[in-house]
Amino acid sequence: MAVATTLGMVSCRPVFDHYAALCARYTPEAVTEICWVAAEQLEAAARLIWQARPASYYAWSGHEHHANTTETARAMALLYALTGSFDQRGGNVLLPVVPSSGVTGEDRPSARRLPPAIGVETRPLGPAKWNNVSTHDFYRAVLEGEPYPMRGLVGFGSNLLLAFSDPLRGRQALAALDFYVHADLFMNPTAELADIVLPVASCFEREALRFGFEISAEAQALVQLRQPVVSPPGAARPDTDIIFDLANRLGLGEHFWDGDVQAAYRYQLAPSGLSLEALQAEPRGIRVPLATRHAKHAAPDASGNPQGFPTPSRKVEFWSETLQAGGYTPMPEFSAPPAAKERYPLVLTCAKPTLFCQTQHRVLPSLRRRAPVPEVMLHPDAAARRGIAAGDWVSVETPAGGMRARALLNADIDPRVVVGEHGWWQAAPEMGAPGYDPFSPRGSNYNLTVDPTVRDPISGTTAHRSSCCEVSRAI
Repeated sequence: MAVATTLGMVSCRPVFDHYAALCARYTPEAVTEICWVAAEQLEAAARLIWQARPASYYAWSGHEHHANTTETARAMALLYALTGSFDQRGGNVLLPVVPSSGVTGEDRPSARRLPPAIGVETRPLGPAKWNNVSTHDFYRAVLEGEPYPMRGLVGFGSNLLLAFSDPLRGRQALAALDFYVHADLFMNPTAELADIVLPVASCFEREALRFGFEISAEAQALVQLRQPVVSPPGAARPDTDIIFDLANRLGLGEHFWDGDVQAAYRYQLAPSGLSLEALQAEPRGIRVPLATRHAKHAAPDASGNPQGFPTPSRKVEFWSETLQAGGYTPMPEFSAPPAAKERYPLVLTCAKPTLFCQTQHRVLPSLRRRAPVPEVMLHPDAAARRGIAAGDWVSVETPAGGMRARALLNADIDPRVVVGEHGWWQAAPEMGAPGYDPFSPRGSNYNLTVDPTVRDPISGTTAHRSSCCEVSRAI
């Protein structure tokens, strides 16, 4: 087609034509080959999404734990935009928020002068763009000094070595730090490498200010000062107190209300019209009237044009010039995970046990009795071919490493798939349940099986849920 410009007529191809051609490559039959979902089910799902408009969707770690997560998220967002459901009643609505003053510090002149976070040199549109650092880049800076040496760390409640891939390299990095402080509720394999461990109060032992709960418009209107139920045990302190005291000792007290946490609360609350005293008198919280507006992108701006979206073009970008300028594909492209090989014929994914929170709580007898050991789920046919019976301890091996777990058979999963569990290390002494070495293939650390070199080219995410493996009876 031809478009009139100030320089004359220009021949071009509409972006939507490019997008339609891309979609045409992925017929239901082609997608069936890729993801093993029957063509008729795909077609039924497409009809359901279209006919049920407006629809909402929720996506979290299920699709984020892959090395092609950015492209997957883009494809999902564009499909959703095509249904016209975004910010519509019944769709994914951008809910209003109670006004508050920011306290994260990004607006400080000193913060604006900071160089980009490490990792920006290899993935400029990844976590570093938002001043976040991936564990891979952190470990590289500590052990290799790239892009510059990292010598200290203050960590709050993150069990890095059980939560992320490459735990062996992570252990080397934490051990190599000149100084490492870890604040946590309990000792864990990551905290054990710290020079100083600071005990912190749990959410039931400290107060906290919360603006809105992302559940509904009514919940978003609620502001609550959560008050402690009991006092912290021993020397445990709220992590906020630790941060404020540390800031004062470093000469940064003026940026932390001179160590007065309640003064910080008052600063945050000022735009809301609520007082700290009013919230203290109403433990259930106070609701601030909010008005939910839908399709805010369609509302006119000062010139009478639609406000649009927070993108460079103010439109839904089926073709992203930002990604194209960064050397990436302008439209979402599918990138297949590593193919199964003769040595590793099964696909390994994982699911979090619902009884536990991440790597925590396996010490609690009331929970551990219901899930006493780590399990790995197989189809009965896959197990039979390997001489594995239900309840056998098995070894799960990938090109990156291995782990052990007890076999759980389930005829409802695909015979080509194995489902492991994340987060096992902790013992439960009260009931005699053992712990598991998180750094040994004879332990049960799922992340030992994850290849840290297979990463999303944009975000750097590792493939926690798409490895190739083999399973055998443990010797």
